[in-house]
Amino acid sequence: MRVLPNIVCALNEPRQIMSQYWSAVVNGLTPYVPGEQPKLANLVKLNTNENPYGPSPRVLEAVRAEAAETLRLYPDPGSDRLRAGIAALHGVTADQVFVGNGSDEVLAHAFMALLKHDQPILFPDITYSFYPVYCGLYEIAYQTIPLNESFEISVDDYLTPNGGVIFPNPNAPTGCLLAQSELERLLAGNPDSVVVIDEAYIDFGGESAVALVARYPQLLVTRTLSKSHALAGLRVGYAIGQPHLIEALNRVKDSFNSYPLDRFAQAGALASIQDHAYFEDICAKVVASRTRLVAAMSALGFDILPSEANFIFARHSNHSGADLAAALRERSIIVRHFRTPARIAPFLRITVGTDTQCKALVDALKAIVAC
Repeated sequence: MRVLPNIVCALNEPRQIMSQYWSAVVNGLTPYVPGEQPKLANLVKLNTNENPYGPSPRVLEAVRAEAAETLRLYPDPGSDRLRAGIAALHGVTADQVFVGNGSDEVLAHAFMALLKHDQPILFPDITYSFYPVYCGLYEIAYQTIPLNESFEISVDDYLTPNGGVIFPNPNAPTGCLLAQSELERLLAGNPDSVVVIDEAYIDFGGESAVALVARYPQLLVTRTLSKSHALAGLRVGYAIGQPHLIEALNRVKDSFNSYPLDRFAQAGALASIQDHAYFEDICAKVVASRTRLVAAMSALGFDILPSEANFIFARHSNHSGADLAAALRERSIIVRHFRTPARIAPFLRITVGTDTQCKALVDALKAIVAC
């Protein structure tokens, strides 16, 4: 087979020349970097905030049942049964629920549908690093608001004209929770801007803002089944808001992908939210392990921010975050270290694992900090 010379040359060109075919938006993007998924044996993996426990057995049964001849058919584009189940769980109506392929997709649609305005949107300087990526992708102006000295969100900083507000609660990667009373003050001070509260970790200690949706037409709450429901591999997220906000999300979804959730995801997600006892059990286990882990690491001289998430954010006065992460990796323990911004470079974000995993971590840290 003869290959045209110009194609051979193109394939050998440096990447910066090949990028001449990219759009201006793509050329300017700095993509999100997901947590590492190393393929190593005997690994203690504490870097991506996955639940250390498996999903409900009901989920596995539901997913197996979907492996049938009906896979030749498209899934329900509206995920009606799943949305009804989520609505029942939270005491809202189905037209107040939007579902998507993980909360990342839900958030992406929210940026396009609700946060693209003339004024810049506001979010913390230390937060989920996908937010500025979405702003770059959709060409949305934004302003970052510094966390206070305690690495907490100060509501007063957000009571200024803006095109919208978004942040996780608890925040990531800090794990710090903003109290419900402060959320209400934020909402009362931003009646004309959409406020998106990203509740990826709320089930590990906080109070959901869903109860506020009925009173605040500008509030959208996003959630995921990846963490507290142990379904990171199934990719299901959802949002709750008043119907006018949900309609905006649906308009974007149906202009992008009308079938975001396949049959397995819809069936498994519904089974998971219906097994509330199992959900409560594994969340309680994670919270108990978090308490023990904080105590053990504090005894080793670590400074740990108050966390209401399934991870902790910790630093040690005598060891850099980078050095600690490297030393743990040598012992086949993977945690998350952020080099930027510089203010959090001393910290490690550590997922709360099983008690066995946490013990392996603490034993390794004892040896490391003693050196």
